[in-house]
Amino acid sequence: MAQTTIAEKTQGSDSLRTRTLRCGVVGVGRMGQHHARVYSKLAGCQLVGVVDANVARRTEISDKFETKGFSTVEDLIKAGVDAVSIAVPTTRHREMAEPLLKAGVACLIEKPLAQDVEHARAIKELSEKTGTMLMVGHIERFNPIMRAMQNATNRVSGGQDVVPRFIEVHRVSPMTFRSVDVGVVMDMMIHDLDVVLMLMGGQEPDDVQAAGVAVITDHEDVCNARLTWRRPSGTCVANITASRLALKTERVTRITGENAYIKIDYGAKTGIMIRRIANEPQMREMREQIRSGADLTSLKWGELVNIDQLKVDDAEPIVAEIEEFLGALRDGRRPAIDAEAGFANVRTAQRIVDAIKRTMQ
Repeated sequence: MAQTTIAEKTQGSDSLRTRTLRCGVVGVGRMGQHHARVYSKLAGCQLVGVVDANVARRTEISDKFETKGFSTVEDLIKAGVDAVSIAVPTTRHREMAEPLLKAGVACLIEKPLAQDVEHARAIKELSEKTGTMLMVGHIERFNPIMRAMQNATNRVSGGQDVVPRFIEVHRVSPMTFRSVDVGVVMDMMIHDLDVVLMLMGGQEPDDVQAAGVAVITDHEDVCNARLTWRRPSGTCVANITASRLALKTERVTRITGENAYIKIDYGAKTGIMIRRIANEPQMREMREQIRSGADLTSLKWGELVNIDQLKVDDAEPIVAEIEEFLGALRDGRRPAIDAEAGFANVRTAQRIVDAIKRTMQ
C-alpha cells in the first residue's frame, strides 16, 4: 500500500481531498468507543483498527464496528492510517502521540493535550517539528449550544461586539471515578478554560487566583478560579467553579458584556441572549424615572427586557468535532483547536493548579 507523505498530510493534497481516509482510535474506553463509532459510519472514512491494552475491550469494540484490534500503536501505524484519535488516560497522551506524529499521522488528542505544561509542550513541539497536524478534542466547542451562542454574538444588533466584562462558569457533577489520574482542573475545568480563552481571542489571563481542595483523590476535587484579562478594550474577569463532588450535574456559563448578556446551559442545550440595543428605549425611560424619584417597585424586570432564545440544533458534538478534524486534514489548514490552543489551555490550567498550591502553604 502506498503511504501518504507527511507533507501531503499536513498541507492537504488532491489525494487526501478525494480518497477515503484511513482512520484509527487509540484507547476505546468511554470516549474512544464513540470515536470508533463515528469513524465507522462517517462518509469518506474507513476505520482501519483500534488499539487498547485490554484484550477483551479491544476485541469487543473491533467486533462491534467490524474492524481490526491491535495491541500497540506501532501495529496500527503498520496497518496504514492517515488520522487517529487518542483517547487514553491523560498521563499517557505523550507516549501514544509521539510515534504517530513521527510517522506523519494526524492526531486528534482528547482533552487536555497533556497532564502538565512539560508534556504538552513536548507534544506541541513534535507536531511542529514533523509538520504533522494535531487537534485537541475540547468537545464543548462543538456543543450545539456553543455554536448557537457564537452565531448569536455574530448577529448582535448594530454590528456591536459583545465585549465580555464578566464571565461566570459553574461546572459541577457527582464523582464518577473517571479521570482520577488528574485533578478537577485538568479533568473538568479545562473545558471552560478552552471556551473562555476562545472568547478572549486566545489570550491567556494576566492574573490567576485560585483555591481548591483535595477530598477523595490526591489532586484537587473542587476548585474556584478567578482569571483577569487587562486588554485595550478593558478588563474582563472570569470566575470559574468546578467540582466533581457535587450532588447534581450543572454546566452553566453566563457572559456579561458591554452590549449583551448571554446565558448558556450545556446540559439542557438552552440559552438566552439579552441585547442592550434591543431594550435601550425602556432602559432610557427607567433611568429618567429613577432620576425623577418615581416609585418603580411594581415593575417586573423580566417583562421590561427583550430576551432572545438561542436557536440550537441537534447535531452530535463528537461528529462535528471529527468532521472538523478530518476537514482540516483534507484541506491542509489549521484545525479549530490546534496544538497552540491546546497548549495555552494546559498552561492556564497549570497556573491555576500552582495558585491552589500557593493558597495551601
